[in-house]
Amino acid sequence: ICHRSAKKDSIHFTWSYIPPVVFLKTHKTGGSTVQNVLFRMGEKDGATFAFPYYTYQFSYPDKFRADFVDELPEGSSNFDILCSHMRLDIEELRPMMLPNTIYVTILRDPVLTFESVFSCYTSTVPAFTLAKKAAEHRSALSMFLESPESFWDPKEPRNGLAKNPMSFDLGLDGQKWDSWPTDLTQLEETFQLVMIAEHFDESLVLLGALLKLELEELAYVHFNTRSAQDLTPLDDITKAKIRAWNRMDVLLYDFFLHLFWEKAARYGMERLKKDVARLRASTDRIRQKCVSRKEVPPGELEDLLRPVQTDSATILGYHVQGNLTKQDQGFCMRFVLPERHYHAHLYFQQYGRAMRPVEINRYQPRG
Repeated sequence: ICHRSAKKDSIHFTWSYIPPVVFLKTHKTGGSTVQNVLFRMGEKDGATFAFPYYTYQFSYPDKFRADFVDELPEGSSNFDILCSHMRLDIEELRPMMLPNTIYVTILRDPVLTFESVFSCYTSTVPAFTLAKKAAEHRSALSMFLESPESFWDPKEPRNGLAKNPMSFDLGLDGQKWDSWPTDLTQLEETFQLVMIAEHFDESLVLLGALLKLELEELAYVHFNTRSAQDLTPLDDITKAKIRAWNRMDVLLYDFFLHLFWEKAARYGMERLKKDVARLRASTDRIRQKCVSRKEVPPGELEDLLRPVQTDSATILGYHVQGNLTKQDQGFCMRFVLPERHYHAHLYFQQYGRAMRPVEINRYQPRG
């Protein structure tokens, strides 16, 4: 992608080459926020997106296959960006992209990830649904963690997120520990950057360096924020149970957290600290310019800015400032645009038609 950036209040343009990028969007880790950055970058630069043939996910929870991808649009010779939900199969994915593609994903504290996955997918993951029915007036999460094996059927494909959800998204089999060292090595060799949600701004700076982006282009708001009543407070006993049940995710996270700080050290810790401060300053400025109100309940949002809701959690959104110029309004709407709406907009822009509806009987968890 040829990339143009403009200095604020000047007519100075610089051109640089942005390499193709694959972002493996894991569930409930902050991936939608990263995806929005990539959507804005790609739209501005006229990138060709690798979109799912059906709807907004690559036939999840099946492992990725090349035939899950829609055709190259007329006039394009290759895909530049792939950032829709999938379950990784690197051998199928790699031939879809150019050899110089940058591979990125994001991980989050496994305890917080699992709490969020449970909250948002209680009605779509069978193991969670069974626990909710058994719990009656008790906490469904507590009921599940008392005896997870009694609710979890590993042969049920829709239960993929019910144990080690990040490992599942990365294509690992949570039952096969014998291949764990090999799997970990392959992931390390595949991904040039594994972002860490708890160090999100530092992660964005490192992403920007890989993709040759200006810090202002990395400004963001958080997507898929749940309302306060949908957050489950976790005591130490519950946290320990979550870690025990999601042991592979814990090891995965710890391994890549260590690697993350090694990459940060190579970037330069003082340099990173300064760039994070600059990123936060530009992000604050753009948020003030664009956002008039955050954490807006879905009933108070216009259709375009209303996030898709789950059956078990209320997802909040944003109001955009009024009295903006047409150019600023276009930017600010994209800055806070929920992922499915942005996905549909970019798909239509690329193909001149609406996305195909979900395949009948496909399992497509929200978020």
